[in-house]
Amino acid sequence: MSLEKKIRKFLQGPRKGEAFELKNGLVSQYKHERKDAIQRVIQAMTLGKDVSSLFPDVLKNIATYDLEQKKLVYLYLMNYATTHPELCILAVNTFVQDTEDPNPLIRALAIRTMGCIRVQKMIDYMEIPLSRTLQDENPYVRKTAAICVAKLFNLNPQMCIEFGFLDSLKKLISDPNPSVISNVLNALYEINDMYISSNLNKELKLDILVLDYTLIKNLLVCLNECTEWGRLTILKCLNDYDSENSEQANHIVERIIPQLQHINPAIVLSSIKTILKHLVYLQKASQTSILKKLSSPLVSLISNPIPEAQYVGLKNIRIILEKYPNILSKELRVFFVKYSDPLYLKLEKLDIMIRLCNENNFNLLLNELKEYSMEFEPTLISKSIKSIGSIAIKLPTSIIKCVNLIIELIDLKGDELIIDESVGVLTMILRKYPGKNDLITLILPIIANNFSHLSIANPSYSSVIWLLGEYPNYFTNISNLLNEIFEDFNDFGSQLKLNWLNTIVKVNLNSLVKQDFSKLLQETLTEITENEDDVDLRDRAYIYWRLLSSAEQELPKQILLAKLPPIDSSIETYNPVILNDLMSELSTLSSVYGKPSYTFISNQPSSFFKSMDIDELKAQAKQDIIENVKNENLLDFDDDFEENGNASEGASTNSNNLLDELNDLFSNSGSSPASNTSTMKSNTDDILSLFNTLNVTSAPMAQPSQQQSQSSSNNDNKVNNDLLDLF
Repeated sequence: MSLEKKIRKFLQGPRKGEAFELKNGLVSQYKHERKDAIQRVIQAMTLGKDVSSLFPDVLKNIATYDLEQKKLVYLYLMNYATTHPELCILAVNTFVQDTEDPNPLIRALAIRTMGCIRVQKMIDYMEIPLSRTLQDENPYVRKTAAICVAKLFNLNPQMCIEFGFLDSLKKLISDPNPSVISNVLNALYEINDMYISSNLNKELKLDILVLDYTLIKNLLVCLNECTEWGRLTILKCLNDYDSENSEQANHIVERIIPQLQHINPAIVLSSIKTILKHLVYLQKASQTSILKKLSSPLVSLISNPIPEAQYVGLKNIRIILEKYPNILSKELRVFFVKYSDPLYLKLEKLDIMIRLCNENNFNLLLNELKEYSMEFEPTLISKSIKSIGSIAIKLPTSIIKCVNLIIELIDLKGDELIIDESVGVLTMILRKYPGKNDLITLILPIIANNFSHLSIANPSYSSVIWLLGEYPNYFTNISNLLNEIFEDFNDFGSQLKLNWLNTIVKVNLNSLVKQDFSKLLQETLTEITENEDDVDLRDRAYIYWRLLSSAEQELPKQILLAKLPPIDSSIETYNPVILNDLMSELSTLSSVYGKPSYTFISNQPSSFFKSMDIDELKAQAKQDIIENVKNENLLDFDDDFEENGNASEGASTNSNNLLDELNDLFSNSGSSPASNTSTMKSNTDDILSLFNTLNVTSAPMAQPSQQQSQSSSNNDNKVNNDLLDLF
């Protein structure tokens, strides 16, 4: 730089800011300075700086033969067009000229930019350029124009339909170029989603994408020649098609099977989903053969080095295994936990391993679970012990080994977490196999010896209380255990108190228990009925009290000593309807959430209601209610007598029997503390007179309390009158 230029630069004074320099560069007479200024503007825009004030100056540089500079200017226009909608009209002539440029890249760039400029005035000038590019000789321009139609439909659906762009797009579905076909399918799917979610479907009935076997055959030919994104779109279309017969299904499956070897896990998952969709149309032998071919692709999903990709694969495998449990029966080792796996991967692998467990591999799996139970992660330890219990419930031949393994873990580690989870698991095993004396004598001593390590906050504390009521004669120190538990009764939650109430009642009614716990029962009932705030718990105590007052009858004893039904399985499963929805939505977000899309996406109806109109559902519901009211008498409890043709005679006989039992029930009120016989008799007469008037046979439950003895006869009469008005 010469001395004269240095002095002149010094005399110019300080800079006026970056925007001033960029503006001077954009209007410079030199080409390289203008291009450099545009690059700096885009750089500032990328960093988040507001350079919208330079819009007129940038727009002046749109007419250029430099492809790089044109891309930069178009990028700027797409970003700031909404801030200067009136100035965008100045670029229309350039866009129209560029759509006629000999260079296909410039033609595609122009139509893509016009579609991305979301300004209403720009839409009015798109008819001629978009029509021309949809019929362009170059496939790159045609596929870009196809995407532009979807953008135009989003801005102005009416214009897109009136100008025939939607029809032109449908014709492109038979284009000879695979890339064009995949982009056309993408555009049509986007338009279909917008059409369903908008109010346009109420005004116009459009067939956006009609799938027939001719189109499917064309897509199968294009499948191997498309890019990865194009293959995903075609596979989605193939999944939406319902095969008409086994030949079509077999043809589709055979053409998709080579995609199972693709390196992209998304393509592998989409291929598996499509194959499983058409698998139901094939014969049994063909289904078995194809399911064997799916084993290796499913295993490849968890060999991905990215943990997040493995997680998605495991979630999809979890859904597939519930539908086809034997598809990976020989691949248990693949799901063994690695030390470098994140915790969420370890838990998912454990969930899948217990589903793959069978008679041949449960010994191998138990050895693995033993190692996982000795880890330092509490969540993994808890899941591993629960998995041992799931295996014992699933496979009867593994019970003894599972129980011995749990006992070994308690002896080896013996910390609070292992004891807590082990007690819960052992309780579930006893619920699965009730009445097995060898299991009971093996498990209950272990639980009794480790009860002192459990606190009220542990979930297994409630399990021990339930076991005391279910097998009281197997506990040698049951008296100490019950007294120890009752000392902390005031610290219990409502659920734990309810469990204790059930247990203490069962212990008192069990004929095999030689000790008398009536005092403990009395204290429990008094504490709950007088001091408990939970209405449900207090009512349950009153009901038990009344049933115990009629203990000489066999029916109350049978009710109170009723057994819980054995559990079928501790492995979580999906509802069949939800499972079908998830199978149709594999490789989507639904498979990761484990929920159908209509549960977290608006305007997505459940598959149960897809084929039914909402008005039809309302009409059907009303009709069902009317029929139920006509055919069912809610006050008639004498169904058995009506079936035999003796309705009236049976009703009167049953009424007298029940009323006699009711009088006996209330006459035994002396067994409950602080009850007034005369007041209870008065209340009984009032209630009996009410039911005699209504000719309704029922057994009301009275609640023995001191408050009832203090109530006046006027209040009783008022209650009776209110009840009569209600009926």
